[in-house]
Amino acid sequence: MTEFLLESRGSHVRVLRINGEARLNTLRRTMLDELETHVRALEADADVRVVIITGSGPIAFCAGADLRERQAMDVAQVRVWLADLKRVFLAIERSRRVYVAAINGAAMGGGCELALACDLRVADPAAQLGLPEVKLGILPGAGGTVRLARVVGLGRARDLILTGRRVSAAEALAMGLVNRLAPPRESLAEALALAEEIAANAPVAVAEAKASLREGWDCDLETALDREHVAYEPLLATADRLEGLAAFAEKRKPKYIGR
Repeated sequence: MTEFLLESRGSHVRVLRINGEARLNTLRRTMLDELETHVRALEADADVRVVIITGSGPIAFCAGADLRERQAMDVAQVRVWLADLKRVFLAIERSRRVYVAAINGAAMGGGCELALACDLRVADPAAQLGLPEVKLGILPGAGGTVRLARVVGLGRARDLILTGRRVSAAEALAMGLVNRLAPPRESLAEALALAEEIAANAPVAVAEAKASLREGWDCDLETALDREHVAYEPLLATADRLEGLAAFAEKRKPKYIGR
């Protein structure tokens, strides 16, 4: 069975839907391998500007790792698993495409870490998020201790990770863990509206802005400003920059081509 369903939504938006409703869309070896394949293919597709990741069904976005599969792993296999999670989630984070997590239900453990690797998160009001790994004798090893602190701050990250508690979508919104709340059962629709808003912008500019935000946020001020100038430089030679100026002057919507 395929682990993901890939859907095209318009010219520039793709939806990756985890195809595992019966198992609460849990992370497993075959799923991670297929996700990496999709991420590589989407990165190579010049038409793609925004990718939405969501889960199947109303209960879970991704309920974490498949613990039965994990229980069968020896220590060496767990080390490989963690290295592979790091590589795939970094590929999402470093992609020139914008990734949006449409959190349709529970996002726990590795599922929460997958959402954290995305650029933006839209949640159903009934969704819950958490990193409960300490309750299982481990820690969030797919970037959770790092990315959560960067998104919500060290104090809030300590609260969630050291207790292992889960938070409601409303609390997640209040602390900045999610960016937007959708109407009930409309997380994908809300994410699609957000994706279309992003996809309407100049794609090279969006990609460079994403890189500048990622690489400059924890630097000293001068280094971050230098990185911003590096990101700006390739935009000067793009047709899209000239199109944006012309469209503004002519009071029309720009038609960006990604070059």
